[in-house]
Amino acid sequence: QVQLVESGGGLVQAGGSLRLSCAASGRTFSFTTYTLGWFRQAPGKEREFVATYGTRGSTYITESLKDRFTVSRDNAKNTMYLQMNSLKPEDTAVYYCAAREGVVLPTRFRIGEAINYWGQGTQVTVSS
Repeated sequence: QVQLVESGGGLVQAGGSLRLSCAASGRTFSFTTYTLGWFRQAPGKEREFVATYGTRGSTYITESLKDRFTVSRDNAKNTMYLQMNSLKPEDTAVYYCAAREGVVLPTRFRIGEAINYWGQGTQVTVSS
């Protein structure tokens, strides 16, 4: 069993920045054996894929966000981060951390069907 806990959300003005955290824990968890990622869901909209962090350290940001978002991790803290810059009102959403055991390419991870574990989400609100 793996637990994912997001934090760092909040209210920010357009143009501002936020850094979200995803703390992972569990007897079987390791960054080298789980692919992690971020999704978001805005009110009334479908869940949207944001980014992945692969078991070998590779990162992928969805095309529309790659100029403003970056993903990183701290191995010692078992924590993955999503740095979000130049935020826009359309970035308002609940952001979810997700994990899948094994090597999962972004093309499959983004579908969401392969996900084993989800966090509870953290709300990000960007005011205009």
